[in-house]
Amino acid sequence: MKKILYSWSSGKDSAMALHELMKNAGSEIASLLTVVTKDYGRISMHGVREELLDLQALSIGLPLEKIFITKRSSNGEYESLMREALMRRKQDGVDAVAFGDIFLEDLKKYREDRLREVGLEAVFPIWKRDTRELAGSFIEAGFKAVITCIDTKVLDKKFSGRLFDRQFLSELPANVDPCGENGEFHSFVYNGPIFRAPIPYKTGEKVLREGRFYYTDILTSGAS
Repeated sequence: MKKILYSWSSGKDSAMALHELMKNAGSEIASLLTVVTKDYGRISMHGVREELLDLQALSIGLPLEKIFITKRSSNGEYESLMREALMRRKQDGVDAVAFGDIFLEDLKKYREDRLREVGLEAVFPIWKRDTRELAGSFIEAGFKAVITCIDTKVLDKKFSGRLFDRQFLSELPANVDPCGENGEFHSFVYNGPIFRAPIPYKTGEKVLREGRFYYTDILTSGAS
């Protein structure tokens, strides 16, 4: 049985790929692995608070390993920390690392090359799936997600903080991928078939970062 470390982003594509892996009797998921920006206590890129990440892992029922980078982390720093973590997990018997990527060839090659350096396999459970079909399958399977960040170069700020549902998909401009695979938007999954119980949350402040990315803060339901 293949022992897999799962690269968890907290978002919908990550959830769908993990769901596919969980249905595969030929693999064992050793743990989740997430990169967190320690200065902010948030998942890098998605902007999701660390405490919500912890609640996701608890509800999924898998161990969680975090790699902490600084807010001004270089690619070299990131790669060094990731390599250390992967080498540790390889010594624990991990054979492969799985990702929720769909069609970005350069990113796939980058991951494969880095993993090859440490003797691990790269696994892509939803690779080359049609993104419109995949988005529909996500909703039909009972997953629930909220949009945490949008790129204002391609989407209006009104899309940030909304539920990822059929209404959301119907309003997306034609040039925006239904799964946001080009970085058009990011999400936080709070319920679905991989969870034992939904993650209680509420939306908070909305802010523009770097003059481009419009974030909606996602809070635990008991936070002020």
